[in-house]
Amino acid sequence: MDAAQPGKTRGLKERALEELKVYWITTLYLWLFLGLFTVYRRLVVAETGATYLHYGIALIEALIIAKVVLIGRMFGFTRRFEDRALVVPVIYKSILFGLLVMLFGVVEQLVDGWIHKQGLLSGLHQIASVGAYELGARALMLIVAFVPFFAFAELGRVLGMHKLSAMFFGRPAT
Repeated sequence: MDAAQPGKTRGLKERALEELKVYWITTLYLWLFLGLFTVYRRLVVAETGATYLHYGIALIEALIIAKVVLIGRMFGFTRRFEDRALVVPVIYKSILFGLLVMLFGVVEQLVDGWIHKQGLLSGLHQIASVGAYELGARALMLIVAFVPFFAFAELGRVLGMHKLSAMFFGRPAT
């Protein structure tokens, strides 16, 4: 019985370490993408003479979105098309998580209005003030950002993450 426990503990530790690694890789990727988008947005807004200083928001969004991705993986509904050509699960996961992040954004606005004692309608008003075009643009931007991310993840699933990492970050075989 004692011999089985260390194996289970080690397995749990390894899984937790793997999840933590995936979380930080996801966060770093999204922070880079969202950060670049923030710089672009600042440049566009600066043309009108306004200031835009929301650089920290890109990191916070990356942390939250990475957690949404891990939660989605944990529930397993992302495995739906893994038996098909790689393009299918990549597009499926990209669209699924783009929409899921948009849904979490809506819920966040509703909760924000509720916490600040302004009511859920205040949250709906904030969502409406952002506008459908901007919400759609954000979702589309995330879906496009997720395509290379999930393509890499799917290649890692099929080839093995260690082999894929060696192919990208190791020395090429001569």
